[in-house]
Amino acid sequence: MAPLLPLHIGPHAFQVELAATPEQRQRGLMGRTHLAADGGMLFVFGQPDRHCFWMKDTPLPLSIAFIDSVGRVVSLADMQPRSETLHCPPADIRYALEVKQGTFRQRGIAPGARVDGLPR
Repeated sequence: MAPLLPLHIGPHAFQVELAATPEQRQRGLMGRTHLAADGGMLFVFGQPDRHCFWMKDTPLPLSIAFIDSVGRVVSLADMQPRSETLHCPPADIRYALEVKQGTFRQRGIAPGARVDGLPR
């Protein structure tokens, strides 16, 4: 397994896997049945765009934070397991962070929050 990347959103720390290549982004968390409480996956895109996500082959309920080029959370969404519903940000994003569903809400993380530790 690849080394984990430490991210911080305010006082909250996460240890996340990186999905930076097209293959890694396509695979995402498909097939996973467990995710640590402070775990997640950070999707990194080469260019800001309206990158959309779905959960077709992902059995875990997840929450996603859409993050812009400067590291601000643009919007959040809850995604249901094995769903083909598209979840798209309202503006261009460069990053997306998937965590266990409810994690952002439980920690009081909302749009406008700053994410520190993002790869450039």
